[in-house]
Amino acid sequence: MGSLKAIDYPPVWLAAFLGASWALGRILPLPGLPVTGLILAGCGVALMVAALVQMMLARTTFVPRKEPRTLVSRGVFAMSRNPIYLGDALILAGLSLYWGALLALPLVAVFVAIINRRFIRGEEAVLRQSFGAEFDAYCGRTRRWL
Repeated sequence: MGSLKAIDYPPVWLAAFLGASWALGRILPLPGLPVTGLILAGCGVALMVAALVQMMLARTTFVPRKEPRTLVSRGVFAMSRNPIYLGDALILAGLSLYWGALLALPLVAVFVAIINRRFIRGEEAVLRQSFGAEFDAYCGRTRRWL
């Protein structure tokens, strides 16, 4: 089990879900929406990059299960408490559309549920412990996803 924990990170989950989506698109292809899909996936990448840059500028970690130094609540973090995970979901939805894997779109909801359970709950507990009332106020004005 210890070796599995070493790979239990959101990008690994995203890669697995992307693989499943791609496979569904090959096995049961439907007419896709390639332009819409690429725009959605591109927005997801842009959102992730913006969030990563903000976290790096704030000199805090973006690695799950690491101790944060700073509560980042401005920029893209004012729109969503989890812009990186939101970006992941947009990439999954967008590439599913691009690949014609419309039957894979429900996987986006499954991905979000797994990320909520495996990562966000724990991260929010650490943020609440580290930043207390400041984090609670942030939660009051910014939704978890959108």
